[in-house]
Amino acid sequence: MKRRYWGVNLLFLAPVLITFLLVMVVPFFMGIYYSMTDFNGVRSELTFVGLNNYQAMFQDPVFLHSFLLTLQYTLINVVLVNLVAFGLALLVTGNLKGRNFLRAGFFVPNLIGGIVLGYIWQFIFNNILTQVGKSYELAWLAKSLIGNKDTVLWAMSGVNTWQYAGYIMMIFVAAIQGIPANLLEAASVDGANGWRKLRSITIPMLANAFTITTFLTLTNSFKQFDLNFALTNGGPAAMFMKTASKASQLLALNIYNTAITLNRWGDGQARAVIFFVVLVIVSLVQVSINKHKEVEM
Repeated sequence: MKRRYWGVNLLFLAPVLITFLLVMVVPFFMGIYYSMTDFNGVRSELTFVGLNNYQAMFQDPVFLHSFLLTLQYTLINVVLVNLVAFGLALLVTGNLKGRNFLRAGFFVPNLIGGIVLGYIWQFIFNNILTQVGKSYELAWLAKSLIGNKDTVLWAMSGVNTWQYAGYIMMIFVAAIQGIPANLLEAASVDGANGWRKLRSITIPMLANAFTITTFLTLTNSFKQFDLNFALTNGGPAAMFMKTASKASQLLALNIYNTAITLNRWGDGQARAVIFFVVLVIVSLVQVSINKHKEVEM
């Protein structure tokens, strides 16, 4: 009987398992193989080059610059998105009229696709905000923020926060609503003010939520491509290690440009493999640290 049920269960799982193997597992291992060849996307006869693509990658200043920019962009977003989302969650879970309307309003930007969002904000940065800066004689705003190598990452992070904070906010809202009301009532009876309740009850009770939101924000920022492509396409120009580079070209866009634009598919696949390994390591370390903090709280 158990064998029969096992066979039926496997039969129902087969379409999903086969699809997963064909779409995820097989391409992944094929990608590792291609990363060790001189594949250019066209030629069928491949030359096995071993780890040459990996060695050349770490000697490429443009790749190293993209890697450092991705780390910087991710750090900014993890802090900025979670702070804004947590603040919005506190706002819409308080005694505020129209809070359900605000929840929906804050979440709506997340429904806009990254490509569309990028072109919309490109117009805002290059036309609307520059006109505002000129009208009010604000020198820092008179020139496009995405045209300045010193401000472009912050501008991208601002757009990403505008889009993504509403989604993260909903996770915090669900966690805040799950805090037992009697804890907050007991704290009020004991004379605790709003800040004291936030620091001693709300934040510790949201430890699980912070683990989830930090993980989601980190992976989303690390894999950023569509917004980067549409908003800046990696620009403006910059110098890194005495080599011409781009001031906002993140890792995903660097991989795309290497493989698709330059037809260096083997090299691009090697970068994708390293990208995957780094993302897995960073994610595991982050979750481990957050889980440890949950225990301490």
